[in-house]
Amino acid sequence: MTPPDPSETSWIKLALSGGVPRRSFYVAVVVGTVLNLINQGDAIAIGGEINYAKLALTYMVPYMVATYGAVTAKRAIARIAAHGKG
Repeated sequence: MTPPDPSETSWIKLALSGGVPRRSFYVAVVVGTVLNLINQGDAIAIGGEINYAKLALTYMVPYMVATYGAVTAKRAIARIAAHGKG
């Protein structure tokens, strides 16, 4: 039996495999922290009001973008390996 073509594997399965969640988490921590310091640094520094919805989104968006990029790359690599073209 031939293994399934990774380019046809479900998006969710690829997003949850091969270290993607861990790498996306690291990206989100670094990028999210930098963006939060840029966007809410003054509130954090002076003890002002922090917008927790913005704080959460500022971490979630880099996580989703990194995950999307990893899954897209995995599918492209699998397609090239399976069919010899992009």
